[in-house]
Amino acid sequence: MGQSVAVERDEGIPAAGMRLMPWAIALFFIMTVAGLYYVKWSPYVHKTFTAIARHSIGPSIITGSGAAPPAVGWPAAWSFTVAYFGAIWQAMVLGLLVGSAVQVLLPREWPARALGKAGWLSTVLAGGASVPSMMCTCCAAPVAVGLRASRASPGATVAYWLGNPTLNPATMIFMGFVLGWRWVALRVAAGVVLVLGAAYLAERAVAVTPPAATPAGRAPEAYDARSLVRRWGRALWQLCSGLVPEYVIVVLALGAVRGWMFPAVTPAIGHSALVLPLLAVAGTVFVIPTAGEVPIVQTLMSFGLGPGGAAVLLTTLAPVSLPSLVMMGRVLPVRVLALTAASVACLGLVAGVAAQLLRF
Repeated sequence: MGQSVAVERDEGIPAAGMRLMPWAIALFFIMTVAGLYYVKWSPYVHKTFTAIARHSIGPSIITGSGAAPPAVGWPAAWSFTVAYFGAIWQAMVLGLLVGSAVQVLLPREWPARALGKAGWLSTVLAGGASVPSMMCTCCAAPVAVGLRASRASPGATVAYWLGNPTLNPATMIFMGFVLGWRWVALRVAAGVVLVLGAAYLAERAVAVTPPAATPAGRAPEAYDARSLVRRWGRALWQLCSGLVPEYVIVVLALGAVRGWMFPAVTPAIGHSALVLPLLAVAGTVFVIPTAGEVPIVQTLMSFGLGPGGAAVLLTTLAPVSLPSLVMMGRVLPVRVLALTAASVACLGLVAGVAAQLLRF
């Protein structure tokens, strides 16, 4: 997993000493806010009313309405992939647009100045910026790739990437009305620890280079509209060609083998302590759409999954997945990704034990 998505300076990120026109900056913020409203905020308001009225937000994407996924094979791969991309394609398009635009339509020094220094301030700013985005881990990954290419620190990049699915306020609301508010309290506590802790580990694992200062002594030159459009198109193409093909392949593979990862649940299996590590690994690797963990856990609990296993899945399913880890491998070293995935799995086990001790 090489670090190859970052765009060339002469075709992507505006070089130091170059001045962006105000309309380019305005376009970035208008596109981002309008896209989030259309893809996330407005649909989630309607989905909240569904959760309140029905105490459900739909079937499990892993098992449907049954206790076990379909048999391993191509039909399972295809059905899962169609359902998954049907749920996330709009958010993925938005993530690719924003991830490329942040490299081109914003002044180069902005992301580096706000998020480029190691420390808690950059981490908290990035984590806070992730809350209104409310994307799943795979849709947040292109934006995180764009931030890292724009000189955001490893810690800030990880905080934004994990904060989107883990601290999603819409997911918390759905979870409260479907599963109960004590689950929300557990998820919030685990989410804050994960975002801050994984960001800290990322910065310890990667040396942060201070953002370069803008050269002085010459008047900044403005980009024209044609140059900006060309640069944005190049950055968007590099993101799409570098991320999407491998993303689709990994999603197909996970859909095909989900029958091995999530075997049929019975009360005896669902309450066994031995199942917790298996669920922690499966939850960390598997890929779901935004808030998909809520119907997954609701369905499995109806067939006998205990509170420990439910807490493990609620903690591990959303933050990362194998496809998002592969995508983030373009801008983060393997050791950072391994630490992040291990943090998710270990925190899931801690949440599972806590749910059992607290008699959820």
